Amino acid sequence: MLTGTSSATVTNPATVGASTSTTSSTSSMDAAQDRFLKLLVAQLNNQDPMNPMDNAQMTSQMAQINTVTGIQQVNDTLKSMAEQFTAMQVLQGSNLVGHDVLLKGNTLAINNGSAEGAIDLSARAESVKVEVLSPGGQVVDSFDLGALDAGQHAFTWDASSYAYGGTPSYRVSATLGGKPIENTALTRATVQSVGSSNGAMNVQLQDGSSVAYNAIQAVL
Repeated sequence: MLTGTSSATVTNPATVGASTSTTSSTSSMDAAQDRFLKLLVAQLNNQDPMNPMDNAQMTSQMAQINTVTGIQQVNDTLKSMAEQFTAMQVLQGSNLVGHDVLLKGNTLAINNGSAEGAIDLSARAESVKVEVLSPGGQVVDSFDLGALDAGQHAFTWDASSYAYGGTPSYRVSATLGGKPIENTALTRATVQSVGSSNGAMNVQLQDGSSVAYNAIQAVL
């Protein structure tokens, strides 16, 4: 799906952070176990000889601290794995830099007198019409795409005569037998860089906006 070679500089401290977090958690668990053992020994030393601690009770307390420690270790391991996965995803995602992607949206970015967009049809349509709108909502152009099958379909609009300020948008009318066909408008954008935030990968676009990686519908 991706062709060519793109270079990107990606800085992500996830590996270092994971190591520091693991060390801190391990120290915390060791300290908790040490406090538990000291309390248990103190309890044994100060128990009533005529009414000593029940063996079952002591065993239950030891089992509880071991269970809590085990759960904490599992949680720390899963957190570390998630951080490393995000770091690997960002490195792999750097291949997107410089490529165009499709996102949900109906804006048309004009470049050298033309603009490109796409439509995702839920079913076959015998008639597909596109209307281009000014920022104020006025129809400035329209064109027919004819009959199209279900799926994604790209189109190019000749914007050489567009005289309005701002970015135009578009709306789609798709029908079959006079009945409307559900469709999704897709906008085309260029990936500028990739990064991560709160454990999730995000993509920075050429227009300065940022979107989640899972918002990408297709890579061109």
